[in-house]
Amino acid sequence: MVGKESGETSHVERWNNTLRQRICRFVRKTLSFSKSDEMHELYLHLFVYNYNISLIK
Repeated sequence: MVGKESGETSHVERWNNTLRQRICRFVRKTLSFSKSDEMHELYLHLFVYNYNISLIK
């Protein structure tokens, strides 16, 4: 465990913000919400794949 004062949490916090900003499924339950956990997981895998591919280009 590390505290915020160490500065080692910024990468994880940035990733969480990116997810919230780009995937509306994780922001509000009423907008673009899937009831199935399987669909959430599938969409997350698709987002991570596309995010990583965009970094390569």
